[in-house]
Amino acid sequence: MDTKTKYLGLELKTPIIVGSCGLTADVDKMVQMENAGAGAIVVKSVFEEQIIYDIKRNTHVVAPTDNYGDSYEYIAMHVADDSLEKHFAMIREAKQRLTIPVIGSVNCFSYENWLTYAKKFEEAGCDALELNMAILPYETSLSADDVERTFSQIINTLRKSISIPISIKVGTYFTDMAKQMQQLSWMGIQGVTMFNKNVQVDIDIEKETLTNASYLSNPEDIYNTLRWIAILSKKMRCDLSASTGVYTSDDVVKMLLAGATSVQVVSCLYKNCIESLRQLNEGLQRWMEKKGYDNIAKFRGKLAVQPTDKASVAMRTQFMKYFAEIV
Repeated sequence: MDTKTKYLGLELKTPIIVGSCGLTADVDKMVQMENAGAGAIVVKSVFEEQIIYDIKRNTHVVAPTDNYGDSYEYIAMHVADDSLEKHFAMIREAKQRLTIPVIGSVNCFSYENWLTYAKKFEEAGCDALELNMAILPYETSLSADDVERTFSQIINTLRKSISIPISIKVGTYFTDMAKQMQQLSWMGIQGVTMFNKNVQVDIDIEKETLTNASYLSNPEDIYNTLRWIAILSKKMRCDLSASTGVYTSDDVVKMLLAGATSVQVVSCLYKNCIESLRQLNEGLQRWMEKKGYDNIAKFRGKLAVQPTDKASVAMRTQFMKYFAEIV
């Protein structure tokens, strides 16, 4: 069975790729991933927030003051450069030791650093760059137009400044998901990853404090991604990568049938080990053989919602008597 595919213009031996996570900050683990069957690897994301934290921790001050003057800015720049250099050294080593594509990942909150960091990823040898752009619209002063403008400005700037393919990884907080994603795909990006795994909030009722819930996805999380991949795959001018809730080879097949170009896995590697990549690929191949498909192109998008379809099950959000068998 031929499982080769193209994603972001890159040749992949399989559509199953490892998403950005702690495991992809270790080159030895990345080699294991390639040996187990990963088609590509998205390296652990650089978070500008983490760089700022490193600066504060290493300078022991929160912000520049008159007591520190220009020296703070110099020290802060040195700490930031040192932190980033370790990351990009890891990427350069990965490019030397791997034969599969290495995709960078970055998350920033200041406009100028999107450009600064993106160029560094390109210089380090990344084959593509995934922009981790999940925005939580918690400010009441933030409108949908503001979010759209932020995406557009960053994408337009980076497209003019770097030559490697660009993909964006988005969250689910859009008032007009379909329209927004389609418009982004018209801006010349090569891919959209759906969706970012959001950190969930919980409450410790004994300590009466807010806390974080599990950072891993659950198998049930696949359904929202599956819905949107199916709805959007025929409407986009770029690749779609499916992420969140993918645990089995059946999940991989479902995402491909819905129209995904690639399928990203993370949580299943934490729960089931890196070698589970081998089982995912073997399961995909067995299904293809059973169904008589000798390559992915013959079934990818087979169950995607057609642009003229106004009554697909993918667009149902409410139960109905004949659908849910509720009397």
